[in-house]
Amino acid sequence: MQRIRVLVVDDHRIFAESLAAALAAEQDVDVAAAGSAPAALRTLDRAAADGRRFDVLLADADLAAPLLAVPAQPPGPAREAVPSAREAVPLAREAVSSARDAAVPTARDAAVRPGREAVPRNCPRDGIALVSGLRSSHPYLRTVVLADRDDPRRAAAALQAGASGWVAKDCSLSRLLAVIRGVLRDETHLPPALLTGVLRELTAARKHRSESERLVESLTPREREVLRCMVAGLGRKAVAERLFLSPHTVRTHMQNVLGKLGVHSTLAAVALARRAGVGPVELETAAAAASVPVP
Repeated sequence: MQRIRVLVVDDHRIFAESLAAALAAEQDVDVAAAGSAPAALRTLDRAAADGRRFDVLLADADLAAPLLAVPAQPPGPAREAVPSAREAVPLAREAVSSARDAAVPTARDAAVRPGREAVPRNCPRDGIALVSGLRSSHPYLRTVVLADRDDPRRAAAALQAGASGWVAKDCSLSRLLAVIRGVLRDETHLPPALLTGVLRELTAARKHRSESERLVESLTPREREVLRCMVAGLGRKAVAERLFLSPHTVRTHMQNVLGKLGVHSTLAAVALARRAGVGPVELETAAAAASVPVP
């Protein structure tokens, strides 16, 4: 029997551990729980290093923003034991619908409590951001977002980030297992009530992208090069050195880019370029070019 390895990520411990224990009652499921995005990343990295990669990640859409480290305090009492798989099945069903109301510290509560672990500043700030980051770092992993409420816009954002499903936290355990097995067959799962709204959001996003692409296509090849340098965050002098142009010429190109794109700032031009799929120049190449004297 091929086993499915699942990682549950939720900063509400009762929910995460209860759901993990309930899933573990299935004969073909191995499951672990993580209480934060940093903990999830460490768990995934350790598993990959050991050759025991996870197959599916279930991520809370509303993971609390990571907290920066504060001075540690002596450890408190040992945590209570996690219920066995059989004991946790009914508990998990209850926790799925009521974990948010349980007496679990919130992110705001925890902010004033000592003993929090150090968190990298570039750590994902919610479940959707976590899914987006995992698409490149763990491309083999199927991700499903667990949500407290229906939200077509956020569900569409999750799919665009690379999620294979959006599931309500109050769904049945059998429904969740069907989704887990379905995404491993490359299926995409959405609640039927969300389908129309999500399709509308994705269509609007595509229309917005198409308009951005049309504007970018109006640029000359040289202006597109300048735009890619802008996307990379290069200033006027660096762009001039990169493209072997004078700063005055670069300034003219930048003004033309803003005018053709219909925006009034470099930041807006970069945002439009990213919507159109325009990537940055290779910074290493740009740095190498910057070392070459301009004739």
